[in-house]
Amino acid sequence: MKKPDKKIILKIVIPVVIVVAIAGIWFWKNYDRKSDIALNAPLVQPVKEEHFALNASELDMEAWKSYNLPIVLDFGSDSCLPCVSFYPTLKTVHAEMYGRVIIKYIDVYKYSKESSVYPVQVIPTQIFINADGTPYVPSKNIDVEFITYNLRETGEHAYTVHEGVLTKDQFLSILRDMGVKE
Repeated sequence: MKKPDKKIILKIVIPVVIVVAIAGIWFWKNYDRKSDIALNAPLVQPVKEEHFALNASELDMEAWKSYNLPIVLDFGSDSCLPCVSFYPTLKTVHAEMYGRVIIKYIDVYKYSKESSVYPVQVIPTQIFINADGTPYVPSKNIDVEFITYNLRETGEHAYTVHEGVLTKDQFLSILRDMGVKE
């Protein structure tokens, strides 16, 4: 039996390898990695779009809790310079985490009655609530200062609060600590 000529094999193998390499490079550059996020971390879709909107027009905690997602309430005002400086971070994290966490911005002057229900001493103030509706308890590795509030009658933990602005990295590390997948 005659052995195949090495030159003929190379003439076939080299073009095939080149075509496979070009196809691999094209696929790598054009593959939609955003769809991976949707496959790996299913997003919750809102029943009503305003439930997931950043700017709160009303405080509907029962509706928000029904999604079983962590909730972050940010109390601020457009007349507060730290609030204004934090708003772009809030907006960015809201967009990146849409469907994984409910983030709400509440203007304390427009919604003073609703804001008075929460322990807001200064603005901006963020209140963190776990997906099960309980107050967030930060782990030891979170390098952010929190204030915890307990119910006067029972001593039960009622709120976990951060006063002031957060960097994007701090905000995301808190959300990861709350169990939010990126």
